[in-house]
Amino acid sequence: MMNMQTRTPPSTQPDDGYGFSDRIQHQLDHAGRLCAGQGGRMTQQRRDVLGLILSASAPVGAYDLLEQLKTSGRKPAPPTIYRALDFLLEHGLIHRIERLSAFVPCTHLQHEHTHDHAHAQTEPCLHSAQFLICRTCGGVTEIADAPRVLDVLKTICDKKNFTMQSASVEVEGVCEDCAQAATGQKGHAPTPN
Repeated sequence: MMNMQTRTPPSTQPDDGYGFSDRIQHQLDHAGRLCAGQGGRMTQQRRDVLGLILSASAPVGAYDLLEQLKTSGRKPAPPTIYRALDFLLEHGLIHRIERLSAFVPCTHLQHEHTHDHAHAQTEPCLHSAQFLICRTCGGVTEIADAPRVLDVLKTICDKKNFTMQSASVEVEGVCEDCAQAATGQKGHAPTPN
């Protein structure tokens, strides 16, 4: 019996030590281009933190990220992770879910276009985010296509002579899957209002 090994071509990506998938590697490359376009530099530490957030199946906290970084043989201190998170937030690559004190990737990393990220390098990145947070399962969904929410906030800020630098809306409730699971257990559907 012949033992054949399939050789994978060497990656042009930096060795992340985390085994990020090709999809995540592509998103990290895209993030690097977005940062460069805004005058920022995607260091290996920042790339690793973003990769871990992109790989997570749920919002992830700073100390969870710190533990994951430690398992790669490095011993980063908490300020290191917070500096990386601040950079990623500043460049609109991740969002902080205040209610959960955790971080999620921005959905615009899944697309090649930069959405509303056209601004001068000296201007802050005003990237709004709206989230649906399920109280039952803890799932978080970013609503990426809600420009009217940002328009309303801008109008309110203009009337108050307030300069908005960021905007995040968190809506808590029950997701469709949890609502269906609850309905299945009770045997009847909730009545719409």
